[in-house]
Amino acid sequence: MRRFRFGAVVREAGSGREWADLARRVEGAGFDVLLVPDHLVGDRFAPLPALTAAACATSRLRVGTLVLANDFRQPAVLAKELATLDVLSGGRLEIGLGTGWMAADYEAAGLALRPPGVRVDRLEEAIAVLKGLWSGEEFSFSGAHHTLRDMRLRPRPVQRPHPPLLLGAGGPRMVRLAARQADSVNLAMRVRADGRGPDPRDGGAGAFLAKLQSVREAAGNRYDRLELGTSVVEVGERGPAQAWSAADRPSLEGTPQVLLGTRRDIVDQLRHWRDEHDVSYFVVHHERDLDAFIPIVEELAAS
Repeated sequence: MRRFRFGAVVREAGSGREWADLARRVEGAGFDVLLVPDHLVGDRFAPLPALTAAACATSRLRVGTLVLANDFRQPAVLAKELATLDVLSGGRLEIGLGTGWMAADYEAAGLALRPPGVRVDRLEEAIAVLKGLWSGEEFSFSGAHHTLRDMRLRPRPVQRPHPPLLLGAGGPRMVRLAARQADSVNLAMRVRADGRGPDPRDGGAGAFLAKLQSVREAAGNRYDRLELGTSVVEVGERGPAQAWSAADRPSLEGTPQVLLGTRRDIVDQLRHWRDEHDVSYFVVHHERDLDAFIPIVEELAAS
């Protein structure tokens, strides 16, 4: 039986003291991981300094990204920054990676939003570079997008062979890549190729179950070691999920991304998704839902 794990996405605070208090609140509520997203526009902290501060303010809480946009960083530089953060946190880092997708980020920063296939190619190479450098051995790499020559990374991460790697996955190729390369998969709706939001054609229980089946098939004999999870965008007794536009709301119904009903209803839904479909890592996507989710964490965190 896979153990439940719970993460909380937080984005910003008014000061360093408020941020530290928020991190301690997440830790005290029983969440396993504090997660920071990665976007260039909007009211949110830069992830790596925010995670360093959160780790310094806590003792048990793991810290991670959901998810770093690969297009924003050269992988050798990122490998060193993440290894340093793993050392400074005492081995509490979890690394979430994605291709980068939101058009507004690219437009504001003057970056080219390449087609999805190119972004996935770049991410696949970046994963190879990160894992190679974290090995501690001298490492070279020659690909279509990245080249390294005889590089040895110091410091090495505390966690071996490297901190847990999560890939956010919505499209078919990303789902297969995550199944082959990640330690944890965060299943999401496929994003439109133009970066203008989730594709409503990819929603519903059928699409979600199909992705789970794709993970099983692509993971092969590593499936039992792979953690499956998703982000919960609506919790409680409110109406349909409010995370996307009104036209997109029905596409989330029937998935574990929408948990509606009483506390008992939600606990039963989570047990169903874990016991029947192996989904055990649930991330609260909005701070507004933390209070509603805390009693659920308290009941299920040890099971």
